[in-house]
Amino acid sequence: MIKKSKHLVVFTGAGISTSCGIPDFRGPKGIWTLQREGKALPEASLPFHRAAPSLTHMALVELEKAGILKFVISQNVDGLHLRSGIPREKLAELHGNSFMETCPSCGEEYFRDFEVETIGLKETSRRCSVAKCGTRLKDTVLDWEDALPSKEMNPAEKHCKQADIVLCLGTSLQITPACNLPLKALRGGGKVVIVNLQKTPKDKKASLVIHGFVDKVIAGVMDQLNMQIHPFVRIDLFQIILVQALSNDERYVNWTLQVASVHGQKAALPFIESVEISFLDREDYKAAILDKQPFRLKRFSQ
Repeated sequence: MIKKSKHLVVFTGAGISTSCGIPDFRGPKGIWTLQREGKALPEASLPFHRAAPSLTHMALVELEKAGILKFVISQNVDGLHLRSGIPREKLAELHGNSFMETCPSCGEEYFRDFEVETIGLKETSRRCSVAKCGTRLKDTVLDWEDALPSKEMNPAEKHCKQADIVLCLGTSLQITPACNLPLKALRGGGKVVIVNLQKTPKDKKASLVIHGFVDKVIAGVMDQLNMQIHPFVRIDLFQIILVQALSNDERYVNWTLQVASVHGQKAALPFIESVEISFLDREDYKAAILDKQPFRLKRFSQ
């Protein structure tokens, strides 16, 4: 079906991120399943910001690069589609992104390597860095009462209507109105394919339903398509800031060296545990290990 498709759209839910260490909601060990059974809630096996894209995330990147996958619609807020390499213009994040801030004035988006501290489209502690703007940024994660943003919904609807296949991966297709999007393909003669561990309310409308682990199914699909899945390589950027100033008596130069996030001097660096600083050309300077944020070293020299 993928080989024959001219406009493939993928619709994803929490099930594609369980192998990344992020719990889902309605799976056997999902948050809502365990809550209903009165059992302890699952914990993520690693911090949100350290979760890496799964085999399925990376397979979608290969399909997009090959021109087969035209658009991705996700209900997830984990930011892993963007992190994996899906272009922003080919992605609708219906419920937001825990790592994204946006400017309400000019619309500029900021994809962070740390989790944004608020949810519910609230103001954060940072401002837009676009010249002549400087508006306070907002998070993008919806709260229960928030309507789905038209900026994400409109392209998602458009692509579902154009799709000859909407491939639903790891979603129970129960959260409205998002769960009705794949069905829009049917009106134009398109087909819906569902890959999920459990049954979904939309199974009867699908041309093909596979109950299984998404990673296992997609690995088989990529094998059949004779396509390789390249491993994820994470790249995080930081900046080194050196500030020098004469002391008041002008006898010394006070200087400060800081290793900071590219997202701003006060932004967290979640992926750095410690920084070792040594001075190869100045033996009189003592080496230092900085193991607390902010990673800042102060010294003076004559």
